Order: sequence, then structure tokens, then C-alpha cells
Amino acid sequence: MSIIIKPIITEKITKEGEIFNRFGFVVDKKANKVQIKKAVEATYGISVVTVNTMNYRADRTTKFTKSGLISGKTSAYKKAIVQVKEGETIDFYNNI
Repeated sequence: MSIIIKPIITEKITKEGEIFNRFGFVVDKKANKVQIKKAVEATYGISVVTVNTMNYRADRTTKFTKSGLISGKTSAYKKAIVQVKEGETIDFYNNI
């Protein structure tokens, strides 16, 4: 479970899940496609067809406010888009 950090639930990913059977996950930065495929298959009990990965870098921002300069940073992460076999699906809301 250390490879899959959390599922991504946005409007765009949800629409892709309904149309193309694609689901998004935030994964460990050092994980490769084979490890991600095995982790998703083991966790959800489904067959994975393809895995696409994207690395997002950390963004730094500086804001000018009344109290002075405020600098911030977003964290870097790796995102995986997993396409599931036709006819199978992942239900993220079954444990609610």
C-alpha cells in the first residue's frame, strides 16, 4: 500500500472513468509503471491494461500583502492514470 498514496477524485478524472475506464492515483515518486500496475491489481482486484505517469514539480509563489512578502510552495508528486479492462470498474465510494 506504500506505492498508492491516494486516489484522485476530480470532475475530469471521474468523467474519464465513466467513458474510458481510466482512474487516477497519486503514487510514490520512485515507483515505476510495473509496480503501480501490480499495486492497483492487488488492491482493487481488477485487470489493468495501461499505466501512464506524470511527474509534477513543486511550484514556488511570492505574494505581496499588507504585512509584507509571503512566500509559499506546493509539494511535488507523481500522478498515475490507470486504464482498466473493459467491463471492470473501481468504486471509490463503497467504504463511505
